Amino acid sequence: MLILVAKRLTAVVLILLALTAVLFALEQTSTSDPIKTMLGPGASQALVAQKRAELGLDDPIAAQYARYVTDLVHGDLGTSYRTRRAVSADIATFLPATLELALFGLVTAVLLAVAFAVATTLRWPGAGAFRLLLMVGASAPAFLLAIGGIVVFYRELGWLPATGRTDFVDAPTGPTGLLTVDALVHGRPAVLGDALQHLLLPGLAIAVGPAVSIGRVLRSSLVTTLRTDYTRTARAKGLREVEVMRKHVLRNSIGPALSMTGLQVGLMFAGVLVVELIFAWPGLGQYTAQSIPVDDFPAIAGVMLLLGVAYVLINTVVDLLQAAADPRIEA
Repeated sequence: MLILVAKRLTAVVLILLALTAVLFALEQTSTSDPIKTMLGPGASQALVAQKRAELGLDDPIAAQYARYVTDLVHGDLGTSYRTRRAVSADIATFLPATLELALFGLVTAVLLAVAFAVATTLRWPGAGAFRLLLMVGASAPAFLLAIGGIVVFYRELGWLPATGRTDFVDAPTGPTGLLTVDALVHGRPAVLGDALQHLLLPGLAIAVGPAVSIGRVLRSSLVTTLRTDYTRTARAKGLREVEVMRKHVLRNSIGPALSMTGLQVGLMFAGVLVVELIFAWPGLGQYTAQSIPVDDFPAIAGVMLLLGVAYVLINTVVDLLQAAADPRIEA
């Protein structure tokens, strides 16, 4: 297990170095001038040249890349051209909202996937209708599900809110920045309920597609495991089908589903950034959308790097969980 952990951590470092190289290369090949973006179109040539020298943009490319990586290691993502603040500070402001939505979507996707796989495998009543509903939802992109959810559940039925994180103007803002957690910490059940209502539509919009992908892989693995000799032995002992599934089948079937979950994380991140714009969610999607029109490359690169790190780390954790679930996995 220790060898596997060492291999995965080494791979993480190499992948992140490659990601930083790609981001740095994109910045170098960009047609926009970061100095003119920072100082404005009316800045004199002398001022532009002075600022370029101050930032070391006249140094050799290798020296600039080395400085770029060194700054990243120390948590310095640069300064936003738009907000004039450190990108790390901006990300710290917008990240909790995105993190809460992403976690809610991921948990929802996993729960829907398990329900989809188990219900269809055991042929529970209503499993066919549930499967059809999920398949129809998964056939549409996240932004279309988001718009459809707003039309049906907000405009027509009035059941769920369509924008923002909460309707409470005095909602707690700390200590975690996750509104649901902060509401629990401060003993505000009304805020918690309101926050969950605001999470439901955007969370489902990003969860349905990954849920079907994970659920189909899990179902295939469950069907295969149910045909094994040790499963037949468990049935022969008189265990109910639900107990057979819980005690003997799920753990031995979870590996492929974990792999698919890790792969779906990237798709979910992309969905989060788009869905945030539709629901006016104050997260990294809004921050990125505001940065793109003004060529705020440090802000855009900072968000992309953060998402890349999250994706790599989540897939590393998935690999380790697979090894824990199946001791035969050694590399």
